[in-house]
Amino acid sequence: MRALISVYYKEGLEDLLKALEKLGWELLSTGGTARFIEDRGYRVKRIEELTGFPEILDGRVKTLHPAVHGGILYRDWVEEDKEDIRRLGIVPIDLVVVNLYPFEEKMGEGLEERELLEFIDIGGPALIRASAKNFYRVVVVVDPRDYGWVAKRLEEGGLSLRERRRLAIKAFSYTAYYDGLISSYFSNLFEVEERLELSALPMKLYRTLRYGENPHQKGWLYLNPLETLGIAQAKVLQGKEMSYNNYLDADCAFRLVSEFSKPACVIVKHTNPCGVALDKDHTQAFEKAFSSDPESAFGGIVALNYRVEKELAERLKEVFLEVVVAPDFSEEALEVLAKKKNLRVVQALGFSKSFDIKKVSGGYLVQEEDNLDYDKLDVVSEKQPTEREMEDMLFAWKVCKFVRSNSVVIAKDGRTLAIGSGNVSRVDSLRCAINRAQMYGFDLRGSVLASEAFFPFRDSVDLAHSAGITAIIQPGGSIRDKEVIQAVNEHHMAMVFTGTRHFRH
Repeated sequence: MRALISVYYKEGLEDLLKALEKLGWELLSTGGTARFIEDRGYRVKRIEELTGFPEILDGRVKTLHPAVHGGILYRDWVEEDKEDIRRLGIVPIDLVVVNLYPFEEKMGEGLEERELLEFIDIGGPALIRASAKNFYRVVVVVDPRDYGWVAKRLEEGGLSLRERRRLAIKAFSYTAYYDGLISSYFSNLFEVEERLELSALPMKLYRTLRYGENPHQKGWLYLNPLETLGIAQAKVLQGKEMSYNNYLDADCAFRLVSEFSKPACVIVKHTNPCGVALDKDHTQAFEKAFSSDPESAFGGIVALNYRVEKELAERLKEVFLEVVVAPDFSEEALEVLAKKKNLRVVQALGFSKSFDIKKVSGGYLVQEEDNLDYDKLDVVSEKQPTEREMEDMLFAWKVCKFVRSNSVVIAKDGRTLAIGSGNVSRVDSLRCAINRAQMYGFDLRGSVLASEAFFPFRDSVDLAHSAGITAIIQPGGSIRDKEVIQAVNEHHMAMVFTGTRHFRH
């Protein structure tokens, strides 16, 4: 029996070497792995002894040879294969232990393009795929965590067909991830903007979650190795393990709070913002956001774009929250929050804007991130908005981008007064928002309204006016825009068109 071993990750390999020597296996190897094996006192045949051909091109070509791949791909149940290896003197290879050059580790080292290219493995993937293809006869091992248990199973008499199949699938996934990583990395590096016809998304399992959206659903968190920022990469400093829904809510909250350069607080419930506020006093930013809708904020997710100090931590401790996300926390703040043992405290440093991907039955929907050029605002009303109204409209417009459609946001003085979301009718969303604002005693006179999509009728304008709203920001583009603008002018309101909508389904 023969084993071909050529690995980059050698931790735990000696357990496998001991088992193979004990069982009388012949060891074949290359380069540094062969030296590793020899240095530990094991007999090993170098691959050039098997092939009769030296390693060339500074080790770029070692195993790409019929004596190697014939030995792996040989099928002992096919008579023609038996005749071929007998005639050509090819020796069968029964175990292949291979992992690949560390391209992923080298991506972040700032290497020049030509240097990084040297860490793209060629022979390794070929060996792995050949072995996985022939799993009926060959055992393939790519994961160092499998060295030990494979050694044990060999000593116990060998691996079952089920185990060989599992290792083969793991091997195919390993090379697919590796190739997807290289393709995606160089697409970014070479600034390939168009979407390629064929694409692979590299995903690395980070943890198995307690469950998915509901307890009867399994859930997992995968990382994108090309993104070093974002909520999936954030540090959980304290509290229970983050759940599937926690990650969704925290991502929405942190993305929204990152839209603002001024100190901001965002509170999210079920991936919908329920309170957003700006204030140079950090504790007041939270108070304003919380008081926008204290009922919905109960058990919510709070995101802040500034360092959390002790004073704010004391206030946060008084409220039942699931998660607090911020770029930093003082030691005193962490001591205070530690008294709420179940509260998840998350440090998130930022996120990289990439593509938005959603799973649908039978495929995926991929789109660019939703970014707006704010220089294209167009005042369409006779009345010009005041400076304060314009600031509030831009604030509300940013919030609206993160609210589920149909969405409207009522705001004043850098805070939300009410948010309407998820209704199938826009005017219903506005009714819900107005009713909620009135329930908490907010005076809507002088407030502004943001709508993520155009008004199909003037009814929302009439309703907004009756509530005291004085300015509206919306995309425009309805066949009834003239009718809507006429209503705005009749009520002496201001209206701004953005030319861009913010649907969020």
